[in-house]
Amino acid sequence: MTGADLDLVVRARRAVLPDGERACSVGVRDGRIAVVAAYDDPPVGDVVDLADDEVLLPGLVDAHVHVNEPGRTDWEGFDSATRAAARGGVTTLVDMPLNSIPPTVDVPALQAKRAAATGKVHVDVGFWGGVVPGNLPDLAGLHRAGVFGFKCFTAPSGVDEFPHVDARQLEQALAEVARLGSVLLVHAEDPEVLEASAQLPPGTSPRDFAGFLATRPASAEDRAVEQVVAASRRTRGRAHVVHLASASAVPVLAAAQSEGLPVTAETCPHYLALDAAQVPEGATEFKCCPPVRDAANRDALWDALRAGTVGCVVSDHSPCPPAMKHRDSGDFTAAWGGIASVQLGLPVVWTAARRRGQALTDVVRWMASAPAERLGLAGRKGSLQVGADADLCAFAPDEQQTVDPSALAHRHPVTPYAGARLCGVVRRTWLRGRPVTGDDPHGELLVGGGAP
Repeated sequence: MTGADLDLVVRARRAVLPDGERACSVGVRDGRIAVVAAYDDPPVGDVVDLADDEVLLPGLVDAHVHVNEPGRTDWEGFDSATRAAARGGVTTLVDMPLNSIPPTVDVPALQAKRAAATGKVHVDVGFWGGVVPGNLPDLAGLHRAGVFGFKCFTAPSGVDEFPHVDARQLEQALAEVARLGSVLLVHAEDPEVLEASAQLPPGTSPRDFAGFLATRPASAEDRAVEQVVAASRRTRGRAHVVHLASASAVPVLAAAQSEGLPVTAETCPHYLALDAAQVPEGATEFKCCPPVRDAANRDALWDALRAGTVGCVVSDHSPCPPAMKHRDSGDFTAAWGGIASVQLGLPVVWTAARRRGQALTDVVRWMASAPAERLGLAGRKGSLQVGADADLCAFAPDEQQTVDPSALAHRHPVTPYAGARLCGVVRRTWLRGRPVTGDDPHGELLVGGGAP
């Protein structure tokens, strides 16, 4: 097959394509996939042969990352976050609107965010806008400026500059989102339930994960998800429940989807891999909100993924300086709630998935093609098909690794997976056909469908 004008040809005995796994040759021209040919009949070009134990995957799409720059770059920044993403096979991420200062709740703040990211990103980066009390008039401008959608909290967010919305404001935001043709991402926990559960149970200490877990009960998620579904029903606004941890909310989501409501959900690697009963005393690196729950809940989340009620898996990478984790005292009530895992999401999910009989094609759907579709990037990101960006990942699914925090590229090497034995190693990543080395940040800043 001819094709001397191709910039790169990657041959793989195993590749995850939209129609399944098979051997192929992927030809790249001008940053896009120009041809997908037979393995034994590759196009003419600069050929890279993957090793026999490597599988060619599309670059992953992580639609839930807290980069925190500007304003809290000592927590995480664009350079470090996107280096870590690339090492984990993630070639596209979308940054959350909070924890940076200013939060991305109006166009000037988005401009500040984009300016902070320019020239620093090793993968492609998009941005979510934020919904807070009083900024409803700003949503249209943010939509036109290219955010991929909007994020709100129904309970306190943890940072004062990003307050949560009440039921009326949630519904108003969903109505505006419907008018704009966008989506509202919802951190769904009910503040009344959380307030009623705020005190540690008798006999527990701040170092007990079980005590902390009791302060963030599944009923808080369940009640808030019911409210989101009801608001979507009244407004027909598209709602997406982020980082679903409570499997008991799944029947409500499934019923809403059967009804035809535009309500979707995601979950995270930590909810699929960890078990609350196994969290050591004082191990605050395991704290996130909503929290990791028990093994039965974890199993039910896997069932929801298989059924499609929960459509994708994203990291919710939410780092902070180590001091904010209070690892010296082991106080779960005082520690920042967030797990930094953008570099480890693929091996964490794959390790758990293969134990449950799932295939790499499933993992790619949950972590690449489904989030790309939700972002309006289907056909460009998250799949190995002609016309898509040549975002590629060479993944060795059978190679094992022991997680060494010092090898993590995000700013602070704090992780609940320290010392964990995982299956799968990302060996190489290409962004639009160019290797991501960490020395040459050539990522682009993406705009959503509302931009002209």
